[in-house]
Amino acid sequence: MSALAHLIEQRGIATVTLGLIRVHMEKVRAPRGLWVPFELGRPLGEPGDAAFQRRVVMTALSLLERTDGPVILEDYAEEAPGRLPREGWRPAVDLPAVPVPAADASAADWAAALRAEWTPLSMRADTTIGGSRLERERWPELIAGFAAGAPPSQSPVDGLRPVQAARYAADDLKALYTEAAVAPGERPSSAQVLDWFWNGTVAAALLRQVRTACLASDDRVLNLVATQFVPAARVS
Repeated sequence: MSALAHLIEQRGIATVTLGLIRVHMEKVRAPRGLWVPFELGRPLGEPGDAAFQRRVVMTALSLLERTDGPVILEDYAEEAPGRLPREGWRPAVDLPAVPVPAADASAADWAAALRAEWTPLSMRADTTIGGSRLERERWPELIAGFAAGAPPSQSPVDGLRPVQAARYAADDLKALYTEAAVAPGERPSSAQVLDWFWNGTVAAALLRQVRTACLASDDRVLNLVATQFVPAARVS
């Protein structure tokens, strides 16, 4: 969007860019930009919170009144309400204590550990799971193969490389855990839910191992996709 802003401005139309990744905004140097400290996919903050979203929009539009420049990059100072911790929150599910396999464990060991841990988890009726187009029972072996440095040669999903299929399965895996952690009616912060997932589950350890193994691979494609399995802020 920052690059598009330059093209639009060349045609005489003033622009304001909302951005979620500040380093990108710094490099592209759009004429006017508001960096927002929200989750990816939520440039205006929490869905359903019209008052908060209006404050974000009005702050962004206020940059049009500025006469300094040629580049204006401001930080939005208010945290999204959904990012604020809820005192006393606990996950709605108790996971069994499953040892995390060693870094050099086999794909079978990783898959078995994941299956043992996710036993109490069930999908919600309003789930976001489904992006991988794979049944839940096929996720462990697919993802674990990459963790053990032995990825499948054939993709289980038509039209996708094996690593792409594993990437989408990893997204579904994260959704399975984080959705199960939140009881109906509760509104913990997303940071609390993600802290629970990334700091203490076999599933998170598996995804970190996938990232490590893919980065160490001689396959350039695996190198490129590796960082998509674990957010930079969650890399140990």
